[in-house]
Amino acid sequence: MVQTVPAPLTLEAFFEHVPDDGRFELRNGVVVEMQPTGTHEQVAGFLAQQLAVTIHTNALPYLIPRQAILKAADSDLSGYNPDVVVLNKDALKNEPLWSKRSTLVEGKAVVLAIEVVSTNWQDDYLLKQGEYERLGIPEYWIVDYLGLGGKRLIGNPKQPTLTICELVEGEYQIRLLRNQDPLVSRAFPRLNLRVDQIFAAGQENS
Repeated sequence: MVQTVPAPLTLEAFFEHVPDDGRFELRNGVVVEMQPTGTHEQVAGFLAQQLAVTIHTNALPYLIPRQAILKAADSDLSGYNPDVVVLNKDALKNEPLWSKRSTLVEGKAVVLAIEVVSTNWQDDYLLKQGEYERLGIPEYWIVDYLGLGGKRLIGNPKQPTLTICELVEGEYQIRLLRNQDPLVSRAFPRLNLRVDQIFAAGQENS
């Protein structure tokens, strides 16, 4: 349970008042508790597992933390907690809040951020895409395994879609992947995965 404190909160106050057992974000000074479904966690867990195997097999200097807060680029009132985030271990020494707060203030250590879409799909497609672009995160995946996003974003009729956002000259260039499309990633060029395999992880035990 989150202790009631006056809003808006700064990130520093957020760290002091939010418990460690749970996933929370700070958005414009308001604490948001993340309560994903089981199938949402199956998809996020599957991706983390596949990426971890690739990291280990290729001896990449990366790590996948249990959780990490990405501070908004131009505000002390927002910090985001991606479903999966891959960090470059060598760059963490330049992050002043990492060792104490598992928080990134510049985003330069982030190799890849992933959000698995829930019913509040606007957060992933609109809010976080803009925030991660401003932070300079080179690659961002929006995994819409249920096809919940707006038609202008994933097409009509809506269908399960994986959106890859790659940073080019400070702006995200967008690719939409569906069905049996291979997941071609600049961050993980040796990842051997089709998007339908990712979507299928959300159907297991359902």
